[in-house]
Amino acid sequence: MSLNTAHANNGVLIYSGECILLYCDNVVMEFSGQDKPEFKGDKAGRLYLTTHRMIFNNSNAKDPLLSFSFPFCTMKNVELEQPMFGANYIKGKVRAQPNGGWIGEVKFKLHFKHGGAIEYGQAMLQAAGLTKRNHQYTDEPPAYQPPTGPWHDAAPPTYSPPSGYYGWVPPPSDAFPNAPPANSVYMTDMPPPYPGINTGGYTPSAHDAKAAEAAASGTAYYDPNTHYAYVPPAYSNEAPPSYEESKEKKYK
Repeated sequence: MSLNTAHANNGVLIYSGECILLYCDNVVMEFSGQDKPEFKGDKAGRLYLTTHRMIFNNSNAKDPLLSFSFPFCTMKNVELEQPMFGANYIKGKVRAQPNGGWIGEVKFKLHFKHGGAIEYGQAMLQAAGLTKRNHQYTDEPPAYQPPTGPWHDAAPPTYSPPSGYYGWVPPPSDAFPNAPPANSVYMTDMPPPYPGINTGGYTPSAHDAKAAEAAASGTAYYDPNTHYAYVPPAYSNEAPPSYEESKEKKYK
């Protein structure tokens, strides 16, 4: 993971060959276990799920933490929390990349002010699982390598990949309907220094095809021979409490 390396010109900066799978605004992130000032206080901003990592961009340009990059190979103990009282959220740990602007590891929590924590978390875990399936991770994260050369506007296919992209099955279309704002996605010509779902070694399986078909129809898929299953997320007619409402309940 690297600090303040994934933003440019009030937008997000990605590598050549990296694609944005999901975009979500109005996300609040909090950290614990680090003393650096960049990790102090809640951070509100935008969250991107890409083929290689998760990226958070702060909406507060005066905060010392402007962007935070979570390569899949640096994350661990990621869990989707569904408390009895309060809004759903995602939590986990991320390890620092050598030369990434900090050292050690830090715990994080992600709160989605307009809902979608479970859907986003499932989509992120699926992308991370596909990456791990196709690549062997080492205990030491790869060193951060700063982008070389100039960056430029990314073409629309970079942030609108087709459904079933390299085996990744998107959540229901109404969960994250918005694309990143125009003129806010930038790309460097340097390739990603760590693996992703679209970097070599991927061979579509019958399971991937069945999961994509099940996701499109909103049904579940289960193979009794291999115990491979895809279960679409459960939905309730009652909206979950907002982040603000959960905060109020917490302190009552």
